[in-house]
Amino acid sequence: MLKLSRRAMLAGSAATIAVAACSRAPVEEAAAPPARTVPAYADGTAMAAGIAAGETTALEQIEAAVARANAVEPQINGIVTETFEVARSDAAGLLSGALAGVPSFIKDLIDWRGAPTLAGSRGLAGHLASEDNPFASKWRGAGIVSLGKSATPEAGLISSTEPLSNGPTRNPWDVSRFPGGSSGGAAALVAARVVPFAHASDGGGSIRIPASTCGVFGLKPSRDRLPYSEPGNTPPLQISVNHAVTISVRDSIALFRAAEANDGAYPPLGEIAPLTRRLRIGFAPEPTTGTPLHPDTRAATEAAAQLCRELGHTVIDFTLPIDGAKLTDAFLLYWAAGAGQFAQQVAAFSGKPIGPDIVEPWTLGLAGMAARRMAEIPDAIAYLLAFESAYHAMFESLDVILSPVTGSPAVPVGEQAPDADYDTLMERVLSFASYTAPMNVAGAASMSVPLAWSPSGLPVGAMFSGRKGDDALLFELALELEAARPWADRKPPVSAT
Repeated sequence: MLKLSRRAMLAGSAATIAVAACSRAPVEEAAAPPARTVPAYADGTAMAAGIAAGETTALEQIEAAVARANAVEPQINGIVTETFEVARSDAAGLLSGALAGVPSFIKDLIDWRGAPTLAGSRGLAGHLASEDNPFASKWRGAGIVSLGKSATPEAGLISSTEPLSNGPTRNPWDVSRFPGGSSGGAAALVAARVVPFAHASDGGGSIRIPASTCGVFGLKPSRDRLPYSEPGNTPPLQISVNHAVTISVRDSIALFRAAEANDGAYPPLGEIAPLTRRLRIGFAPEPTTGTPLHPDTRAATEAAAQLCRELGHTVIDFTLPIDGAKLTDAFLLYWAAGAGQFAQQVAAFSGKPIGPDIVEPWTLGLAGMAARRMAEIPDAIAYLLAFESAYHAMFESLDVILSPVTGSPAVPVGEQAPDADYDTLMERVLSFASYTAPMNVAGAASMSVPLAWSPSGLPVGAMFSGRKGDDALLFELALELEAARPWADRKPPVSAT
């Protein structure tokens, strides 16, 4: 089986039973059971509770989710492979686990047994997973039912979701704009209320970026809190993590608990309640790379800081002590090395040489960069490994850092298309995705919280980041922010509910 190294809901019916008497007495009819109605859309926690209580069934929830998917998919294009019939079969069987019967999607970067794993690449056509990725097995064990694979850019290598293999995924808030990436299909499907949560992964911002642009919640876990890849397939620096994008914070918490590695590296998550202690929050709106910050994003981030002040937190103006140019260059070179490795894997699977017919121009450009600078990669890795301690030193007098997620709200479809001019595309990507990578390098917990919308109606998330291991703290803060400024009832123009 191919091992990818890169961030590799309802219908029911009632029956009427007629009992004929053997005498001349009139035929009596037994009371018909009440007709079941289509369950209302809810978050995954409520869905699972309703199934467990017998108020609905897993099959009803799957059928409703399928109907929702069919209603909006022509507009958003968030599904790469649908597995609706398998989902119906799974829902009709015996399911157990904390989220048994809840429908979702798996990002098309990891293996889900019996489904294709295409990683957004034309060169992987025909690849079928024979077993679950370690993270996917946690979700299957929790009773989650997959409806299929959600769209991702090739190998998750860019902050857009416009693979040549499947076409662009579109943002439910404005279908002329992208949903971000690389978990763009997942975020679009959740934002459009097809499912309450979907699997997502983050190697440089790929949970937080689409969460921000699609107005959903997305937490990037600390390194090694949740499983990522198969044993023995660990890179020199593990920058990628698995988790989810969700509507509610409590779903993210439940999913986190269900997927914890339980290998002794961290204590279990424990009980999470809205934050009660007050924090010292470093407010750092300026990009370390010197790229411009869009006025709508600046206003949204300042509004998030003001909300924190109103909640009693101490908000301190803060400048991130990061050499943005040096960190970006080292990260990008490491990233490019991963692209090169992916291209080699695709060539080996397809039996074709590396070229534009099996991998995209963006992937080829990155792989070429890695090849030209191969001698520099060991020093880049050493610099990135040393960055963790420098990052954590920022928290000697701070609890959390507040910054933008991206340089602007969602941009038009096509601006980050993988077949655009490479140098122009690189400039656009680095300008847009200029905030999230440091937390991946440091292995730190970080989240995008949907607290603001631009004057034109586009979501703009606020990023709160902590130390490695601060996942519980961020969840507590997220619950407090969610209660103070709820977002679940705010739905995009393209919504299935």
